[in-house]
Amino acid sequence: MNFFSSSFKLGILGGGQLGKMLLYETRKWDIRTKVMDASTDAPCRIACNEFIQGNLLDFDAVYNFGKDVDVLTIEIENVNVDALEKLEHEGVKVYPPTKTLRTIQNKATQKLFYTDNDIPTSPFTRFAYTSEIEDSISNGGLRYPFVWKSAQFGYDGQGVKIIRKLADLDELPNVECIAEEMINFKNELAVIVVRNTVGKVKTYPVVEMEFHPEANQVEYVICPARIEEAVAKKATEVALRVSEKLEHVGLLAVELFQTKDDEILVNEVAPRPHNSGHYSIEASYTNQFEQHIRAILGLPLGKTKSKVAGIMVNLVGAEGHMGDVVYENIDAILEMDGVTPHIYGKKQTRPFRKMGHVTIVDEDMGKARAIAQKVKETIKVISK
Repeated sequence: MNFFSSSFKLGILGGGQLGKMLLYETRKWDIRTKVMDASTDAPCRIACNEFIQGNLLDFDAVYNFGKDVDVLTIEIENVNVDALEKLEHEGVKVYPPTKTLRTIQNKATQKLFYTDNDIPTSPFTRFAYTSEIEDSISNGGLRYPFVWKSAQFGYDGQGVKIIRKLADLDELPNVECIAEEMINFKNELAVIVVRNTVGKVKTYPVVEMEFHPEANQVEYVICPARIEEAVAKKATEVALRVSEKLEHVGLLAVELFQTKDDEILVNEVAPRPHNSGHYSIEASYTNQFEQHIRAILGLPLGKTKSKVAGIMVNLVGAEGHMGDVVYENIDAILEMDGVTPHIYGKKQTRPFRKMGHVTIVDEDMGKARAIAQKVKETIKVISK
């Protein structure tokens, strides 16, 4: 099939920043795109060939959107899988496949998948409702602290909370959920695995992630991870096993814990371009967004190695600020060597909302990390 400068049409469900960055690559190759998002101000709107406003969880909206595309992909997991399955049965190529997406979309199902396939993960308990957790604590089935996760619709740190006392449960929604044992880890890592439609597989270098303690969001992504080679090898092997068992197509970001004893446990996965791969735009031979396009179109996969050390700093809305966004001191960070800001195009800021990211590249990892710290301290995402 001719994908370039042709009548071929790629559909993307979700019009946020990940979709916008995918569109950088489709425009580079002149691939026609159609995007659907619930927001009229979605960042993707300015760069796609056709934009549809619609609810990603509505069966009819998703089904009707996908009927006239040749390949359909996602930039967020929270989509109507029943509609995707119907489209798949009618001949539309859907990547990741609906079977993969069904497993990943529900965190309880995802965790059961790991245990069923002998993939190392933290111990957990599944609950039909949050209200059932109190009885489990009373009966000794759960011990503090543990991590509560909503089984569905968690995203960007939402739907996750550390429970240290009974009162911490009070404001949580009464939904299907899991309670995970707190892991005594020394590093949070991630590996991006890419698999194309003909089964070719490659991995990106292991990255190290530093999280904001309150927002449960990544603050820094460091590539390569500052870990021993044996640990990196083990992390890559675990990620490849997850990929093989899920039989995904496209990108799969596998988030991992490195325990104090250097064991590797799977935290969770995302079947799409991911925050942990943003560094690749400046630092890699083939960035994650181009790689995803290559994979879902069955094209040869690109080189995944890094050209230079890369660090990504997330730009999130400052606490105490809501409204029209202002990026304070952006000119100051542009004066720093190896610094590239990416602004997502969201006009309204709120506390901890992802508004952009900054990539720092340098031949010296230590220097890159020092500049990243300076960037974090300098730029502020505030409101007017």
